Amino acid sequence: KQWYQRRVRGNNPVFVPFIERLSADLRKLGIPNKVDDSSGAIGRRYARTDEIGIPFGITVDFDTEKDETVTVRERNTCSQIRVPMSEVAALISRLCSDQLSWADAKQSYPEFTAQQ
Repeated sequence: KQWYQRRVRGNNPVFVPFIERLSADLRKLGIPNKVDDSSGAIGRRYARTDEIGIPFGITVDFDTEKDETVTVRERNTCSQIRVPMSEVAALISRLCSDQLSWADAKQSYPEFTAQQ
């Protein structure tokens, strides 16, 4: 069962170390994941993963390089939060095991709106 999918803005080699670290952190917690490095608008990528039922998406972007945070998006509400990379795997684990609600996660992390 796939719980999470990482999205990457473009195929920028700068993102590779962040993606590898994130993938390793998720695997340590037994969370299946896949990188979507396809071309096209991020909205279309979100729509594809929404269609197949992936509840949470994580986006690595240029802000990740600056501050080591990623965007986590919840499928049902389409709302997004900005989360430190060091906390994202544990957050996804807690969300997927119903130990934490999305509403509670939104209280703990800053909301992300398109290109702040």
